Amino acid sequence: MRAPLTVECNLVPGRGRKSNPSISTTSRVPRISRLMALAIRLEDLIKAGGIADYSELAQLGHVSRARITQIMNLLHLAPDIQEQILFLPPTRQGRDPIHLARLQPIASTLDWSQQRRLWADLVRNLMEHFTWRNPVPLTFLSAERR
Repeated sequence: MRAPLTVECNLVPGRGRKSNPSISTTSRVPRISRLMALAIRLEDLIKAGGIADYSELAQLGHVSRARITQIMNLLHLAPDIQEQILFLPPTRQGRDPIHLARLQPIASTLDWSQQRRLWADLVRNLMEHFTWRNPVPLTFLSAERR
């Protein structure tokens, strides 16, 4: 049986944040980028033995096992797609252009070449739809890696 994991920290409101003048205060890291980083971190915790399995992750995170599975499925994406997701440009206004639900079918595809084609299609569709609304171009996503 595992001993319960307890994490303690002191939080002081308004301290520790440093302003970055190069990033507008209204921009934010896209949610899908944060979820990709979270999936990588959680996988590391499991590999290190700090967490036993997805069920324990779900319990600690106060989410369902299904939600943990959705997040961890991002790890099935080709490494270059994962990298592009991690380095998406900040969202300046409105909704994020890429949502987890749009990536689930791509992640469920086993062939990385097929994943890359599906990803390129998704990016192409987003570029057609968002270029007139989003001041940050998504053109860097369209470059295919070989």
